[in-house]
Amino acid sequence: MADAKAIKKRPGQMSLLDATQYRLPPAGWVSILHRVSGLIIIILLPFVIWMFDTSVTDEVSFDEFRGAFVAGIGFVPAFVVKLAALALIWAFLQHFCAGVRHLYMDFTHTVDKEFGRVSALVAIGIAAVLTLVFAYKLFIGY
Repeated sequence: MADAKAIKKRPGQMSLLDATQYRLPPAGWVSILHRVSGLIIIILLPFVIWMFDTSVTDEVSFDEFRGAFVAGIGFVPAFVVKLAALALIWAFLQHFCAGVRHLYMDFTHTVDKEFGRVSALVAIGIAAVLTLVFAYKLFIGY
């Protein structure tokens, strides 16, 4: 009977412990965040439709829209409404920056490891900085 340690793992086989030790490169993070941000945009689409509808219908509905960010909607406090709006803002900015990065690489055929790392960090950084600017405006400047 063979010892358990003597049995070699097949190439490409990864245990859960191996997966927690793996360090994903920045391009991998951008790829994952691109998918997550797209999912958040889809999930919050009814919120986007409600925001657009109430903000452009008339003055009364616009006041209702502003009131949602000051007093909340029904039992949902304003802080939660602002967090949902901030999640949507981050998702849009992250998805947009990652999409522009991918389009640039597609058009210029710039696909090397160093450019992928740098452009991934730039995309994440731009999205994060812009999200912080909008968060400041949403929570403090409003």
